[in-house]
Amino acid sequence: MTSDIANSAPTPKHIAIIMDGNNRWAKQRYLPKLAGHKAGLDAVRNVVETCLNQNVSYLTLFAFSSENWNRPEDEVKGLMSLFLMALKNEVRKLHKNNIRLRVMGDKTRFSETLQAHIHEAEEKTKENTAMTLVIAANYGGEWDIVNAAKQCAEDVKSGKIESGQISRDYFEQYIGLPGVPAPDLYIRTGGETRVSNFMLWQAAYSELYFSDLYWPDFKEEALLAAMADFGRRQRRYGMTCEQVDGLSSEE
Repeated sequence: MTSDIANSAPTPKHIAIIMDGNNRWAKQRYLPKLAGHKAGLDAVRNVVETCLNQNVSYLTLFAFSSENWNRPEDEVKGLMSLFLMALKNEVRKLHKNNIRLRVMGDKTRFSETLQAHIHEAEEKTKENTAMTLVIAANYGGEWDIVNAAKQCAEDVKSGKIESGQISRDYFEQYIGLPGVPAPDLYIRTGGETRVSNFMLWQAAYSELYFSDLYWPDFKEEALLAAMADFGRRQRRYGMTCEQVDGLSSEE
């Protein structure tokens, strides 16, 4: 942990975003909800490009929560169709730009067609190295933690490890996606100031940033402002300012 503090740079390595406000954006314009989600896809393209240009290594976008299944049926169907369309149309561009795509969440509830396209997209881009784009879909932070607990319980049951040997690091291997670090900067758009069950474990020491902009309006300028705000913060991880300054001066 201390090396992370001493080597921290103004540019976040991993940005996670709750993309909130698509419906309200559409409502303001007397448009159907799906129009807001389609406009949100334009914002996704812009933010992905900006992160790539700013040398961000990981970008995680909260696209569909495990609670979103409770939304009106027509909206859910529209979101699933939009997700499938994006996989069909956008993966080629991601691959061309050397971006890896990974999907985080319980994919078993999606249609077989959607699951197949997710698998194909992940396989096609798995060797790409410029940036990793993580889409959190049918994902919830509580589900993530419970799923990790189940994995640890299975390891104990099989004799792989004793329960008393389960450490934070051991538990964390089953959280989220292997190899993806915790987010440095955690953004929520849409004017709400809550985390809504997104990356609860991973965000323990993330810097939180809340924007009043609805997601379709959150483009390059807004993201750069959030990154600049991040760069002005001191990440202490429970230490004092003096301790962190001392670690930095040692470098």
